Amino acid sequence: MDDNQNGDKNQQSSNPPIGVEEVAPTVESPENVQGSIPPEYPTDLPPVYEENRNQFVFISGIVVFFIVVLFLVYWFFLRGLLSGPGKEPKSPTNEKVTLVYWGLWDEKEVFQGLIDEYQSQNPNVTIQYEQVSPDTYRERLLARSKTGNGPDIFRYHNTWLPQLSEVITAIPPEIMTNEEFELTFYPIHAKDLKIENSYYGIPLMVDGLVMIYNEDILRQAGKQQPPQVWVGGQDDVINTVSALTVRDTTGRIITSGMAIGTANNIDHFGEIFGAILMLNGGDLKKLNEREAVEALQLYRKFGEENFWNESQSNSISAFIQGRVAMIFGPSWQVVNIKAQNPDLNVKVAQFPRGPDDKSISIANYWVEGVNKFGKNQIESWKFLKYLSQKEQLTKMYENQSKTRIFGVAYPRRDLLETQKDNQYLAPILDMAQNDRLISLPLVDRTFDKGMDDEILQYIENAINDTVNGVDYGEALNKAQQGVSQVFERYKIK
Repeated sequence: MDDNQNGDKNQQSSNPPIGVEEVAPTVESPENVQGSIPPEYPTDLPPVYEENRNQFVFISGIVVFFIVVLFLVYWFFLRGLLSGPGKEPKSPTNEKVTLVYWGLWDEKEVFQGLIDEYQSQNPNVTIQYEQVSPDTYRERLLARSKTGNGPDIFRYHNTWLPQLSEVITAIPPEIMTNEEFELTFYPIHAKDLKIENSYYGIPLMVDGLVMIYNEDILRQAGKQQPPQVWVGGQDDVINTVSALTVRDTTGRIITSGMAIGTANNIDHFGEIFGAILMLNGGDLKKLNEREAVEALQLYRKFGEENFWNESQSNSISAFIQGRVAMIFGPSWQVVNIKAQNPDLNVKVAQFPRGPDDKSISIANYWVEGVNKFGKNQIESWKFLKYLSQKEQLTKMYENQSKTRIFGVAYPRRDLLETQKDNQYLAPILDMAQNDRLISLPLVDRTFDKGMDDEILQYIENAINDTVNGVDYGEALNKAQQGVSQVFERYKIK
């Protein structure tokens, strides 16, 4: 499922060039007709014969000319009408095509009904969906693709695009124009998936960092709603966490108000720090500046004041057991939580706002791409466009909801109304609609063994250094050096 993602952030909008875009085969122009210029003839022939011969050649040339014109009209005009903008391109042939589709989190049952329907409409196409293990997934995708044994279609994380330049290809304009893409999907999709003037994937979902809270704990403490701002007022994050935290007589935490402040036992710590950094006007490429230091100080404040510490169990486990009131994660974490404790009164809210009422969240979702080494790229894109249509996305959500509490948030703007009242998805959909999602390569549990995991390690080291007494600025200066090397390796400016 699209859950486990982090099992999930836009290089924002500055990404490295990608490989040459694959395009549909073009039709060659017909060969030039030979013999349209008459050969030289003897000059001593009678005038009448010469005149008749010239008339014959002239008429023949006109006939040949019109034949060529009609041929060109057929190929370039009639064929253009059949496969022009807004219409799916026709397959070059009716030969049998098999498409291998690597998925990650969704079971085969989620897609099989849609695949069967598509195959019935396209008898020459066979689609083989494989749910692949996330462990070393990106590495296997790259290695097998280069040897010709990779999938035709594959799922990838929204932060991975710079790492896939060797194997990914752009959406052909005859499948989906840039304008259609931008009108169909949310702004975060356009920012994440566009390189130069092309888009490199079709999203089937959207998700990002939200606050997940135990409503019963909040009400027991007299709180009717979770905090909406970090600092500023009696009901801000700091005061609410203080009111919710319960300790025994020795100071040991019985119930924590929020899992935040450390790294080793907090899922999505990188996304949390990244969101605070962005709210404070910071930049992941400038961790040695004041805004980053202040963001780390706020993050660590909750650990320093013993609202959460390293003796606590994993944040998700503690929440499931009712020992922490508020955590952060993508909406799919709610699925895991409710699966393990169905009776828990779980609610979801947006990530708290920062100074000047600024509101953002860190995007964390998955995308479907087409392999540059695939032999049937047009057919692959046609199938992905089919999956991204309203009817198919609705069926997909229904299939997902058969085995879990809810499916993923739709990526299409025109499906917002159908999920706006979903208590678990509404917060992230509102952020997506209002262009408040930001992508940073700080996402937990993408299993990329690349940019995300490497940068997360530097941030984790910085947090742990401050736990051990290292100055915040010094810890972030060290992290900055490592993060800069990662960005340089993946050619991110």
